[in-house]
Amino acid sequence: MSFTRRQWLGASAASILGAVTAGMKLSPLAQAMAATELSPAAQLAALKAFSGTVAHATHYGPLMATVQKGRIVKIDAQASDKMPTAMLTEGVLDRTYDKTRVAGAMVRKSYLEWEQSGRKGSNKPELRGKDEWVQMSWDTALGLTAKAILDTIEKYGNEGCFSSSYGGWSHAGIFRPNVLQGRFFNLLGGSSMTTGDYSAGAGQIIMPMVIGDMEVYSAQTSWEQLRDNTELVVFVGCDPDKNNRIEYTVCDHEMYAGWEAIKKAGCQFMSINPQVTTTDEKMGSEWVRIIPNTDTALFMAMSHHLLSQNKHNQAFIDKYTVGFDKYRAHLEGKDGTSPKTPEWAEKITGIPAAKIRSMAELMQSKRTQLCGSWAIQRAHHGEMPYWAIVNFACILGNIGLPGQGVGFSWHYGGGGTAQSGGTAPTGLSQGRNPVKKICPASRISEMLLNPGKEFTYNGSTYTFPTVKLIYNAGNNAFSHQQDLNELARAIQNVDTIICHEPWWNGSARWADIVLGATTTVERNDISSAGTYSIDKVYAMKQIIAPQHDALDDFEIFRRLAALCGVEYAFTEGKTQMDYVKIAYEASSAAKYTPFDKFWAEGMARIPVPKEAHQWVRHGDFRADPAKHPLHTASGKIEMYSSTIEKLNIPDMPPMPHWQEPGEYLGNARKGQVHVVSPHPYWRLHSQMNNSERLRKRYTVQTREPLTISVEDAKSYGIKDGDLVELYNERGAVVVGARVSDKIMPGVVSLYEGAWPQLDSKGRCNNGLVNFLTSSRRASGLTQATTANTCIASLRKCTDADPGGTKAFDPPKIVKKDIKFEESFFGIERAAALREKATASLTRAEKIFYQRCTVCHGPRDPAQFTEKQWQGITPSMFQRAGLTADEQKIVLDFLLENAKH
Repeated sequence: MSFTRRQWLGASAASILGAVTAGMKLSPLAQAMAATELSPAAQLAALKAFSGTVAHATHYGPLMATVQKGRIVKIDAQASDKMPTAMLTEGVLDRTYDKTRVAGAMVRKSYLEWEQSGRKGSNKPELRGKDEWVQMSWDTALGLTAKAILDTIEKYGNEGCFSSSYGGWSHAGIFRPNVLQGRFFNLLGGSSMTTGDYSAGAGQIIMPMVIGDMEVYSAQTSWEQLRDNTELVVFVGCDPDKNNRIEYTVCDHEMYAGWEAIKKAGCQFMSINPQVTTTDEKMGSEWVRIIPNTDTALFMAMSHHLLSQNKHNQAFIDKYTVGFDKYRAHLEGKDGTSPKTPEWAEKITGIPAAKIRSMAELMQSKRTQLCGSWAIQRAHHGEMPYWAIVNFACILGNIGLPGQGVGFSWHYGGGGTAQSGGTAPTGLSQGRNPVKKICPASRISEMLLNPGKEFTYNGSTYTFPTVKLIYNAGNNAFSHQQDLNELARAIQNVDTIICHEPWWNGSARWADIVLGATTTVERNDISSAGTYSIDKVYAMKQIIAPQHDALDDFEIFRRLAALCGVEYAFTEGKTQMDYVKIAYEASSAAKYTPFDKFWAEGMARIPVPKEAHQWVRHGDFRADPAKHPLHTASGKIEMYSSTIEKLNIPDMPPMPHWQEPGEYLGNARKGQVHVVSPHPYWRLHSQMNNSERLRKRYTVQTREPLTISVEDAKSYGIKDGDLVELYNERGAVVVGARVSDKIMPGVVSLYEGAWPQLDSKGRCNNGLVNFLTSSRRASGLTQATTANTCIASLRKCTDADPGGTKAFDPPKIVKKDIKFEESFFGIERAAALREKATASLTRAEKIFYQRCTVCHGPRDPAQFTEKQWQGITPSMFQRAGLTADEQKIVLDFLLENAKH
């Protein structure tokens, strides 16, 4: 890997200056650079000779790395991390040097032969996941990458290129690969792309229609209000202890002390869940077992009971809601349906009717905070439990009161921590994407199998694009997509799959071109702490030289941009360190700490106003609904939605209904079990599965652990530590049994995110649950994932392949000096594309595309109505840190271009 002098100095001069300013001793590299110009070889030699400590930050926390002769030997948490985990201190180190690292630029053997033959015959897509790989020079691999993009655009238009990259979860910094990818493609005329997400695809569409805000990505009431006011916290599948171990930005674990204080104040906790969580264990929650996917029926029955006892808050309903009379008629069965009594719900949920009554009365008699998880909406008809919970809170009448009401992000981003109201560092703008073809995140297989098919999303009708190239950067699509065997079949319709990856995970193995990327410890970046608090900015300093022949994502796209003649438009003449400095100066931290001091010390704080510690979610609406109306059609909470009624979507009723899931214990065959797949304890989705030390903490016979009840284990003749085969019509996995009394009979739990490896019988030998899950949609409104609607059978596994999982064994790779004539790539075809695509952006577009579309969130203004944008933007603007002037400019732009 080599740099120009400008690139290297731009990346390092600020660190040198900052160190000198702070009186710090310079590293050997910095000393050498301060004295003379280094050749590329000397640059790498200096990095490899460096010994000392370097500050960095990750999704798992801020760290201090100890380096000896260019190699990380130890990782410690920085003092600002209130609860460091082994993911930080062990996992980050393990994966940096793991054998699964992608060593450079790779092309699948059969794909290369297809290109060498002039694309005659087949590229043998059926060999994805099995084929050998050829490592070659970056120039050749990037030439093939550019050729594949231009071939696709020439034959199918820009919509033929599909971005499966979204979310930005690959690392915590501003150089998120999905953003860089969008920036590059939009300079060539754009691409079709995903919309929505896997995390909360149903909630983020339904909630703005019901309560005027996405809710799933919104700040929660400050924890001090719960400590001082709340008598009962109800976790509905919600597990803050486990899920707050990681963060979208930098995790500093500040909310853990908040939960301890709430417990210490005497608050009571209840958990409605098929299994006991680590949160329940720490908080001492009362465990209420519920059949998965039946929360809607429970909250409807509790609502019915309070109405029957005249214990509802009619004054709140009259002042703050619309549609109550229609919902009441449905609950009481006056619309021709069955009354939603506790007895009715008992048959569905498995919770005794008497218990349902006592739960409802307890929540009505206490100052109650309802905490809904994202997991309950990742289900068939997943919109319904969220709506039913909101309607129940309306019947309680406690929304907007201190320490009460409803929230759907207590488990994420340190929900409950006080907000600084400040601006975090922001990265590059993706620019405008002229291509309007979209695919909801969970519908990729359906799109590939049905090009041109009509589908509905958020009340509009679209058609799937004809996709012949998939570009995947910073996203493990061959892990989080449901029904992976279906996806493996679907991608056989695609000519080329290109993947940026540091490791040989599922997405890399099932690709055609893999561009080996660095990890963040091998480059400079910047981030902030707290999705909601935004109270610190962290330096993500380069710690070591790039491993093997890896390049960072910015450099990969810069080189592609140079090939296509849009390098200056991509970089704007700036280095990565220039962008780090610009991002910092635009953040609120710059008001208090100069950049040089920040970079030298590794962290700068953003003050949190005193009043933020008393903030109440929906408090302004409660205080004055006329002055602070919700961004719904009525300005109030919609217990019944006329907007949804007019959409006339068959599987999306205009108020909460109990709709039987396509598969659950209520319609399962005898002996089948319901499979839930929560976020893992020792990983961030699939990240960290290649940490050997972490795997030793949880795997069973090297495979993913399956939590199974004592009763089910006995009936199947399974003992703790046995191998188990879990299977259905979609696929099969081999896992290890963990027998527990903390999960209800009939339900098994398998963490999502294991890496795939198929055994001799076609089963996933490492336990990736998405070989079992269904790709059915939540509804025609949201098209969201239904991962937690999954039924399977199980048996003791007696025919496992010997030797345990092979998921972490790299594929067979050969190094070859592959060359093509320059004319072979046809790069000149990019000229016409760039001329059409490089029109200037307005100020509103620059702000929106740079700061409001970098993570989970909408990218095309025309996908949402004016009211929906008004409901989405409060949380979006807060996370983007826009000033009042910037908010007005962007909102005016969105409303002008909204769906009408």
